[in-house]
Amino acid sequence: MRAPKRKRPLLRSLQTSSEGVSLAKVAQRSTYVGSAEHKSFPSFAGHPRLRSDASKCDPKFTDLAEITTFLQLAIAAGNVGTHWEGDFPRYVWHVIDGVIYEARLVNQELGQYKGYPLRHGEHPEHLNEVGEKLE
Repeated sequence: MRAPKRKRPLLRSLQTSSEGVSLAKVAQRSTYVGSAEHKSFPSFAGHPRLRSDASKCDPKFTDLAEITTFLQLAIAAGNVGTHWEGDFPRYVWHVIDGVIYEARLVNQELGQYKGYPLRHGEHPEHLNEVGEKLE
């Protein structure tokens, strides 16, 4: 049975400062593991198990090292959410070819993330489609 639609808003707001936190060190410790729930094709995340309510990953993203690099660049650039779980931000955002992707922490002990594209209007209001922070 599926959970009912979300009743509380997602915590999609950019962190404005990182005092006492080295985002570069957090980035180095972060990795992408993916999720079969967002895949419609076999991948490093396992056999596809695309949920009907999940964003579908672009099949061009097959290189795990490249996706991990995107994640690490986004963290180092400060495109992280205000909510942290342990040593890692719960949400991270990165823009590729005008599409905003969200990575969500799935293992706070190891700093592992899954990611998916966001629909227009779902991204943090202080981040635009070219990945720039808006003042």
